Amino acid sequence: MAAIVILAVDAASAGAQLLLDELSDVLLRLNGDSGRSSFNVEAATPRGGFYLASDVAGNLLGCAALRPLGEPDSPTAELKRMYARPGAAGVGAALLAHVEAQACRHGYQAVHLSTRVANSRAVTFYAKHGYAPVIAWGKYVGAAQSICLGKQLSVATSINVADLPDL
Repeated sequence: MAAIVILAVDAASAGAQLLLDELSDVLLRLNGDSGRSSFNVEAATPRGGFYLASDVAGNLLGCAALRPLGEPDSPTAELKRMYARPGAAGVGAALLAHVEAQACRHGYQAVHLSTRVANSRAVTFYAKHGYAPVIAWGKYVGAAQSICLGKQLSVATSINVADLPDL
């Protein structure tokens, strides 16, 4: 597998917007909802970030966003807009590990996310990486089409934080 470079960027940047548009198109085809209403690129926070994955040549491979779930001082982070381009083997796992390490760095104790039940590939991916069903929050309460998943962060998750560059 080629090296994967993950950097924090502005979610309004051209590369971020390109990947967010691709993700929205995929989700719209998969389940009839692009998910655009669930992510606001203007809502930057000091306890989060938007991350782009690329290869060493700069070819975009995927993206993910992290933000507090609820209040700014929440102990739980929310993973948003996770996407790996088709054929980009290992990118999803690399992005998820990076986001989890950043969550530890920002003092979160857990990471939660919501995805559509119809997106069985995503549900399987997250389960493989230790995510399990959690109680729904916000607009996901009572939304039968969604599944909310979460993972407690551990000391093992944060061990790699020292190796991360300051972003």
